[in-house]
Amino acid sequence: MEVAFKGCYTVRPIEPTWCGRLPLSEWDQIGTITHVPTIYFYRPSQNSTNVIAATLKDSLSRVLVPFYPLAGRLQWIGNGRFELECNGTGVHFIEAESSSNLDDLGDFSPSPEYNYLVPSVNYTLPIHELPLLLVQLTMFKCGGFSISLTVSHAVADGPSALHFISEWSRFARSGESILKTVPFLDRKVLRAGLPPLMSLAPCHANSAFNHPPLLLGQSDNIEERKKKTTVAMLKLSKHQVEMLRKTANESWSKPKNDRSYTRYETVTGHIWRSASKARGHEKDQPTALGVCVDSRSRMQPPLPKGYFGNATLDVIATSLAGDLMSRPLGYASSRIREAIDKVTDEYVRSGIEFLKKQEDLTRFQDLHAIGSDNGPFYGNPNLGVVSWLTLPIYELDFGWGKEVYMGPGTHDFDGDSLILPGPDRDGTLVVAICLQVIHMDAFKKHFYEDIVEESLED
Repeated sequence: MEVAFKGCYTVRPIEPTWCGRLPLSEWDQIGTITHVPTIYFYRPSQNSTNVIAATLKDSLSRVLVPFYPLAGRLQWIGNGRFELECNGTGVHFIEAESSSNLDDLGDFSPSPEYNYLVPSVNYTLPIHELPLLLVQLTMFKCGGFSISLTVSHAVADGPSALHFISEWSRFARSGESILKTVPFLDRKVLRAGLPPLMSLAPCHANSAFNHPPLLLGQSDNIEERKKKTTVAMLKLSKHQVEMLRKTANESWSKPKNDRSYTRYETVTGHIWRSASKARGHEKDQPTALGVCVDSRSRMQPPLPKGYFGNATLDVIATSLAGDLMSRPLGYASSRIREAIDKVTDEYVRSGIEFLKKQEDLTRFQDLHAIGSDNGPFYGNPNLGVVSWLTLPIYELDFGWGKEVYMGPGTHDFDGDSLILPGPDRDGTLVVAICLQVIHMDAFKKHFYEDIVEESLED
């Protein structure tokens, strides 16, 4: 794809905003601290390129007033820790043009061509020079366009990023500057910037901070990190999802009066089993599944509405590959349920105190996006499955109608996967998964054939 870059602009809050250091919570400073991209495609508009760009930049400058942390910069303070310098430095807005048409992108599945449509972040620069938000507007020859964003995960998790994006689109569409939900910016509700408590209570989240297992016989994962990967977008019909749920719920017992396995627990269990089969794991191969759990409503009391930061925690489900492959689907779902149910108020708070008492947080930070071999790796023999099933990811209207497609941007790390609702809201699901090239065909085979086999066994 040929993309010509027309300009890069700095967009600052349209009004003066509070300046100073904002402490970050421990959950902001671990896991993925690099940027996470998403992209939206829109059909041709009657407005000119200049009007579209001007509208987006104007509304962005207005929405950055209440969301002023995004216009700041991170600052290292030592020992793998950082703070957020709120200084109104601004975000980057890139304008580009493509000689391609939207139809040339087919079904919009993520591909290397997305690298030209999503803002790149120059991680060779010092962290205090990196914008926390970058936006790229790309106009296509047919008049259609894409809007892509990449947001620092150290500042916002998925719910927070989508809160910002939805408010921005409403500002652009309506011309208003009144928020639907005001962001809650004080991270001290998660004890940000406060010293550790003296309590000697055990850390219930301790196991979640262990690095996932390696392939049997290997002493590190460096070679696995280097292997070529590919991405697939796999659709599950409503009927297929219901078949999987029925199989999971009838094939494995749950505690008395416990609720049925959810779509996420069921489909993720199916992905986990299919990956172990496709990768040819030995029966005694340990494997871990990274699960993201939003703790906002699990806290006592719940976090304030509009909490802006990281409150989505990574927890770990574990199993031997042999158990995953030989036992029914409900077993995998039960392991995932067990991991999710650990996330309670006590779990979150004990995890915070555990991290506060660590001399250095570097080993808990996932930096493979910038080529580092440090931090946890959820490639072979592991997986990370993130759910977007409850997030408001669709119908993002900046004033030119809702998108024709939205999805993750670049998505090329072994083991990374997402579950999205189908765009038609008809009960279909889409699994976006990245695996090593040598495993993808076998994964697709097991992913679809096992649904039929399991239902027949049932």
